[in-house]
Amino acid sequence: MITTILFDLDGTLVHYKFDDFLKAYLEGAARKVAHLIEPQRFVKQLLDATEAMVKSLDKARTNKQVFWDHFANGLEVPLQDLVFLLDEFYLQDYPKIREMIGVAPHPVARSLVQQLIGKGYEVVLATNPVFPAVAIYERMRWGGVEDLPYALVTTYENSRFCKPNVQYYAEILEKLGRRPHECIMVGNNTCEDLVAGDLGIKTFLVEDYLVDDGPFSREPDYRGSFEDMVDFLTNEEFLKTAG
Repeated sequence: MITTILFDLDGTLVHYKFDDFLKAYLEGAARKVAHLIEPQRFVKQLLDATEAMVKSLDKARTNKQVFWDHFANGLEVPLQDLVFLLDEFYLQDYPKIREMIGVAPHPVARSLVQQLIGKGYEVVLATNPVFPAVAIYERMRWGGVEDLPYALVTTYENSRFCKPNVQYYAEILEKLGRRPHECIMVGNNTCEDLVAGDLGIKTFLVEDYLVDDGPFSREPDYRGSFEDMVDFLTNEEFLKTAG
């Protein structure tokens, strides 16, 4: 029987094209620090450090530690100055991306999560933890789902692995004391989200903002539109048989 429901964020609970967000994010962050570091070099340094997080298998270091250790490598400007500017960026500039890419809360997303929590399910916001909490909670605000009692929200501060590493999901199971057959992962990425199935976690692929990573993709146990997913998760008979 399913006790725990894991939701991806971008393209699943919050509807927008991630590529549009990423472009606006990188351009905005680069502008913020342009007087200290050439924008193209900054973006490369940031993306390289993010890749280091995604590939890390180091159980002893959080994603945040991996990111900043890599980002600081070879940097010719004071790291504390960049950290200060990026903190300021997340508070002042990052929220404006919502309007730039036209994000509006899905009318059902918040009520769905509330309904599931009200029925006693553990709900995890299982977004790829390559961003700090301040950035993830801001995107949650864009979807109107930021202030709900989640069992866990994965961020780069509290996670040691990233999607599509199956250890990302194993770490969630360990933190919650859950077994794979008690969980279902809901997401729109055929690789990052469906890899949870490699552990025996059931998966539901939401197709509205589908991201298909080709040869690295997996087949879901269930699939359909956002509305199909809502119907599925609010039908207790389906949840009982899914486990």
